[in-house]
Amino acid sequence: QVQLVESGGGLVQAGGSLRLSCTASGRTFSNYGMGWFRQAPGKERELVATISWSGSSTNYVDSVKGRFTISRDNAKNMVYLQMNSLKPEDTGVYYCAASAYYYGTNMNAYAYWGRGTQVTVSS
Repeated sequence: QVQLVESGGGLVQAGGSLRLSCTASGRTFSNYGMGWFRQAPGKERELVATISWSGSSTNYVDSVKGRFTISRDNAKNMVYLQMNSLKPEDTGVYYCAASAYYYGTNMNAYAYWGRGTQVTVSS
């Protein structure tokens, strides 16, 4: 069992940066693939980035490649999403999620979810 809590959301102007953090608790956190997802008003939840349990492999949605970086620190039970060059279309609720070993793009494989943190990018 894994419990996830996101932090770091807020209001930022276009072109700015923000770093989201996800704090995980559980006996086997380091074995979990981790992902960041987001949901904008009126839109489906979307995968943003994923990272393998070791941190050696990552995936990004095309729209954030080159701007966002996912990372993790298993010693601290933390996963991060560094967001640079933010755009208004990045606005949404960002969720941290975990899945045992899996780190791919299938959202259904992520069994554990945080409550989300709001990110608002002004134009």
